[in-house]
Amino acid sequence: MRRTVGCYLAGVLVSGFGTTALWLVSGIWVKSLTGSDGLAALTAFALWAPALFGPVLGAVADRVRRRPLIVAVNLGMAALLPVLLWVDSADRVWLLFAVLLVYGAQGAVQDAAESALAADALDERRLGDFNGLRLTVNEAVKLVAPMAAAGLFARWGGAPVVLLDAATFTLAAGLFALMRVREEPPAVRRGRVPGRWRAETAHGLRVLRGAPQLRVLVPAAAFTMLLAGLNGAAVYAVVDRGLGHSPAYAGVLYAVQGAGSVAAGLAAGPLLRRVAEPRLAAAGLALFAVAAGARALPYDAVALAASAGIGLGLPWVLVATMTAVQRTAPKEAVGRAAATANTLVFVPNAVALAVGAGLVTVLDVRVLLPVLAVAGVAGAAALAARTARRSPVTKTEGAGV
Repeated sequence: MRRTVGCYLAGVLVSGFGTTALWLVSGIWVKSLTGSDGLAALTAFALWAPALFGPVLGAVADRVRRRPLIVAVNLGMAALLPVLLWVDSADRVWLLFAVLLVYGAQGAVQDAAESALAADALDERRLGDFNGLRLTVNEAVKLVAPMAAAGLFARWGGAPVVLLDAATFTLAAGLFALMRVREEPPAVRRGRVPGRWRAETAHGLRVLRGAPQLRVLVPAAAFTMLLAGLNGAAVYAVVDRGLGHSPAYAGVLYAVQGAGSVAAGLAAGPLLRRVAEPRLAAAGLALFAVAAGARALPYDAVALAASAGIGLGLPWVLVATMTAVQRTAPKEAVGRAAATANTLVFVPNAVALAVGAGLVTVLDVRVLLPVLAVAGVAGAAALAARTARRSPVTKTEGAGV
């Protein structure tokens, strides 16, 4: 089992490095070819948009064996990425957007397959540790990959970043192939789940609605990400109007937040062995809300401490929610449940980023952020109160496949 987890985390590390590198460079690439800030911003949307179809993509992960699927989608992206070597002028930028859409779909399928594979292969008492380590690896990569990608692009353009990403996908596929996991034939294919694709897709939502704990946790995580979107939209206003720094100072705040997220990932597993998922989520939401509100104060030290607090709090909500989904959902439906939960949780974040961009132009962050903090603390208190009235759930809840 240690070999399996080690191979998996190594695969996440190398593929995450390439993904983060291309994510950063794609916007710079489009901006340099077209001069358009709007088109450059759309690269992030192209990567995120397929998550809207998470329930459909998650159904794929429940129809086939998960480990071969993860290997296949990584090899597929490695084969597709070299197409971007033809993107050398503004009239070929559409090709980059097309590949980014496929990239986002691949990520949604792989996330669902990974969640399902972990639920199938690991003791549920270790799911929190596993999800925490996965988060730690992802966040650690984000501290290094952007600088490396920016340097490569500045020196040689987009081609070496594309080839680097293709190479990391190939290496990740090899590492995932080395995992020793015994999987049962997918229940969907054996006929235990209704054969209609629409029914299979909707089953993820039925699982979330059928488990009392998930009916509380998933909306709480969605609310948290709504607040996180508003907080993210306000970061440049905080840097400029609040702290009096240039926009580049936001990079310092993000780096501190990333360090906090690494620490959160390491602590998540031990904490989940001591407290239930909703209690950790409530604590994370409260910590995030207080830290976000503190950003209204015009002091560098407070802003840095607040960034670390945000980095600690947010991941606890997400790790707790995903661990609860893996622990509660029937094994043959974890892929669909996880993908549906991801869609429900992260769509509010995207909406809030757009709404927040408008709000910060008409509302002072010294008002917006304290209001956000009050809402977050109230949400955490409500979650904690509901948790106190509920008993732990088992995998039988929400079953009925």
